Amino acid sequence: MKVIICGAGQVGWQIAKQLSGEKNDVTVVDNNPALVRRATDTLDVQGIEGFASYPDVLEKAGARDADMIIAATYSDEVNMVTCQVAHSVFAVPRKIARLRAQSYLTAIYSDLYRRDHMPIDVVISPEKEVAEAALRRLAAPAAFDTQAFLAGRVHLMGISLVEDCPVLNTSLRELSDLFSTLRAIVVGVRRDGRLFAPEPNDQLYAGDAIYVFTHSDDITRTLEIFGKKQGKQDRVVILGGGNVGLAVAQALEARTDRVRAKIIEKNRKVAERAADSLERTIVLNGDALDQELLSEAGISRTDAVLCVTDDDKVNMLSAVRAKQAGCSMAICLVNDPTLVPILTALDIDAYINPRATTVSSILRHIRHGRVRNVYSVGDGEAEVIEAQVLSTSPISGKRIKDIAFPEGVLIGAIVKGDKYVKPTGDTRVDEGDVITIFSLAADVPEVERLLQVSIDFF
Repeated sequence: MKVIICGAGQVGWQIAKQLSGEKNDVTVVDNNPALVRRATDTLDVQGIEGFASYPDVLEKAGARDADMIIAATYSDEVNMVTCQVAHSVFAVPRKIARLRAQSYLTAIYSDLYRRDHMPIDVVISPEKEVAEAALRRLAAPAAFDTQAFLAGRVHLMGISLVEDCPVLNTSLRELSDLFSTLRAIVVGVRRDGRLFAPEPNDQLYAGDAIYVFTHSDDITRTLEIFGKKQGKQDRVVILGGGNVGLAVAQALEARTDRVRAKIIEKNRKVAERAADSLERTIVLNGDALDQELLSEAGISRTDAVLCVTDDDKVNMLSAVRAKQAGCSMAICLVNDPTLVPILTALDIDAYINPRATTVSSILRHIRHGRVRNVYSVGDGEAEVIEAQVLSTSPISGKRIKDIAFPEGVLIGAIVKGDKYVKPTGDTRVDEGDVITIFSLAADVPEVERLLQVSIDFF
């Protein structure tokens, strides 16, 4: 597949890394020569310097025979014009654009992206994705990562194992025997910085970070088995009242269970906009690092603090300050992945990586086969793919133990019709089943091959 990626920033680079690693023909376009050089030096991609929206630049990038264009520059308007030019001049079949401004995303303007208007096939909103990720973190405070699959029936949870975990030094096979009614499967283990798909005889140790697929009704029980308590988040303080903070506060207000939320925002205009848009949420104007302001917001009695300003370091420092003041849980927005290893040392409970959420959204729309959902785990180290099994798929009609999955691949959950099935070696995968697969990055092309018979985009 020939793909043009416009914008070689964090998101563009990560997408280029994923797609070039899967032997696609990738060309990266950016007007910053340093970013283009970084992409061509570190990845197996071609690089073009110039403005992505210019027809001559797209021509140079090979738009005439491109299968897809992904517009992920820093400018919404450039992304929109790029898709329009790709459609009108070069007839590129598939166009994906990242749009940040909420005005472009409002439902009233949904007709804007029709093929005969502004021809964008898929619109990705980082702020919306990040707000949803933040709400998932609040819903499962004991997990460092969480993502819903199979229409919310199944959750992937990241759980850190500590010394008092009751199931340490127990093999996964013994765990399945001990808790036979528990609808949960460990699909990934990170140990000493390395992520792998475990075997049934593998044991779990203190310091491991595990990824578990669990039925939504068994979340609390799963967490308890791995030594975590699920607390209720009644009081939340949000640091940063921009698009992300505002979207989270609005979602909390819309809940039936009452959550008391407060926002602290430094910029007066942004604070006023947030206050006008919210009904029950208190908005305070001031610095998130101000001790007195945090005290005024009642940080010592708060169940969770959500740090979502546009500055990683402010997020991290304000999270530390909130925890020191007595806040039970701190969730941090971190754009720079190199800062993530520091978070544990700072006692920050969970983080949200906007790059990972945006990359997951884009991958969802470019995977082969009838793929419904894709979630990028870690720094692109693994993927969780939710897909429907086609009649022509090589896995259709086979038992799981007879399928030639690579070592780094495990099935986490299956839905047959309306019925959830916990997968075992004897479970048969049939046409029409919807499955979730955990796959290490290197094994994704093989998983795609097993899910389809010919290239088919949905």
